[in-house]
Amino acid sequence: MEQTLPKMFRKVAMEFPETACQMSRGKNKEFETVSYRDAYQLALDFGAALLSFGIKRGDLIGLISDNRKEWQQADQGIMAIGAVDVPRGCDATIQDIEAILSITEAKTVIAENSAQINKILSIKDKLPNVEHIISFDPAKQEVIDLANKYNVRLSTYEECIKIGRKYRLDNKNAVEDELEKGQWDDLACIIFTSGTTGTPKGVELTHGNFLTQLDELQERIFLNPGEVALSVLPIWHVFERLVEYVILIQAVTICYSKPIGSILLADIQAVNPTLIPAVPRVFEAIYDGIFRKMRKAGGLTYSLFSFFTKVAIIHSRMSRKMFNKNPCFTRYYTVAWWFLFFIPWILLWPLKGLGNLLVFRKIKQLLGKNFRAGVAGGGAYPKNIDEFFWAIGVNIVEGYGMTETAPVIAVRPISCPIFGNVGSPIRGVKARIVNPEDGFVLKRGQFGAIQIKGGTVMRGYYKRPDLTQKVMTVDGWLDTGDLGMMTIHDEIVIKGRKKDTIVLRGGENVEPVPIEQKLNESRFIKQAVVVGQDQRYLGALILVDEEEIKAYAEENGVQYDTYENLLASNDIQKLYDSEINNLINTKNGFKMFERINKFALITKPFEVGVELSAKQEIMRYRLTEIYKKEIEGMYSEEE
Repeated sequence: MEQTLPKMFRKVAMEFPETACQMSRGKNKEFETVSYRDAYQLALDFGAALLSFGIKRGDLIGLISDNRKEWQQADQGIMAIGAVDVPRGCDATIQDIEAILSITEAKTVIAENSAQINKILSIKDKLPNVEHIISFDPAKQEVIDLANKYNVRLSTYEECIKIGRKYRLDNKNAVEDELEKGQWDDLACIIFTSGTTGTPKGVELTHGNFLTQLDELQERIFLNPGEVALSVLPIWHVFERLVEYVILIQAVTICYSKPIGSILLADIQAVNPTLIPAVPRVFEAIYDGIFRKMRKAGGLTYSLFSFFTKVAIIHSRMSRKMFNKNPCFTRYYTVAWWFLFFIPWILLWPLKGLGNLLVFRKIKQLLGKNFRAGVAGGGAYPKNIDEFFWAIGVNIVEGYGMTETAPVIAVRPISCPIFGNVGSPIRGVKARIVNPEDGFVLKRGQFGAIQIKGGTVMRGYYKRPDLTQKVMTVDGWLDTGDLGMMTIHDEIVIKGRKKDTIVLRGGENVEPVPIEQKLNESRFIKQAVVVGQDQRYLGALILVDEEEIKAYAEENGVQYDTYENLLASNDIQKLYDSEINNLINTKNGFKMFERINKFALITKPFEVGVELSAKQEIMRYRLTEIYKKEIEGMYSEEE
């Protein structure tokens, strides 16, 4: 294994120089490619430009941009000369940028466009260290004038490439020599967490943290040189960053797309990707789109779809029992399941095959001709969506990790996934379950806090040794903040997060995520958020699916004048009350104190940077602020 990420990139570029490295839509909206040889040379050119600007090994460089081919080239160029990038996306607020750039004291910042430059310059008085901004897109004249006013140098990425090429001619092997100096333990980047708790922290990740994962991930996520993988997640986020390194080390083509239904599906049809890595919300959107389309079709089409889906799910559940594809916490034999299920399993097999021929094959065609697998990471993957895709033969494996572990801890192998867990820890990583109260190590199948140790664990939080000590034990184990169990095969089953745990007045501890995932199965619920800290009972904020509610009103003759009055009507209130009670009850495995007693309907879609983090996780502390009135209304009767 090479010692740094640029050395890895160099090795692949030498072995597969003509293979397409990057694919993106150009000015004419057609896909254009950049070969591995050209991408590597562009990275060296950019690194050379930074050297000419006086950037030295260990210097911190801000990188405020969304996914694009120049991002990866700039990232490799920065690391090639031993500098460290501090990335963030274009959705970053001015407050985010101020915090990141002031803490790191970055003198040079790479920005995607004029909008990002304007954010930086608008708080220039709070960022005295910023001297030079490099823009991927040419800056507008008013932004150039503003930069001149603050005496900040502006350069374009294209200008930097030209400067870098000249510098390499005049300084033979200067960049290559710096690249050669790189070591395993050198800092590669500082990624500030998206702040689901409201406290962003700069996670220091080394080249070794990333490279530790690439060895085994090539086996669990195997790809062939020249195949295509989609890039739809924010590249500044550690999950997408690592995914792109997994792609690059196997000489696969990165195709840049967007997690927007129409764009994503069009790009899938155009490039036929082999791999689609995404946060669970992207797969949820595909799932919802399929069901919505079937319901609109109605009649025989919807009836057949519903029937064959139920058959496929039942058959898959039997298969998992018979072939030991479920999490196992005690040793048992599958003979009993074979005796119980063999005949119905055989009888359902031709029906499932017919469903594939008539229905599921068409669904799978939406993912392209070459689709092999999707990887869901960055958040909890809903069980009902996992089971649906598993049943119809679409292989989507769930991964588990966090920014502090760069990020992969475990991922289901594509070749032989086990349903209901996130796989076993990758090589070089250990996991254990401990009692959250006293830290005592628990046995397999016991519920507790998940701790991680190994080569992927961060160096620490930038300039915050106090925070580092809070999450690291004296013997080097990282407290993930997650709760779960280990199977007898060392697979990890996630059950929730310590910081999400709701404690009721009666002392009951409630994990909201399983309840929310179950509520989200309703066609009328886009997103559910469980609340109730320090209250007598649980409540829920219900984000309404407007299209489905209006369709329900039309189907059932519910009269209304405004949408707001429709939601306030007895018919709709009773509908949601019934949906919630049918989903959250003892029959579905929930305890009495986990039932939802009150709910409030909300209509504003959740947005990244407002209610959602960059990886589209719910920022609970934000929701309690935004919907304070609605939450208080659920418990006002108690006062």
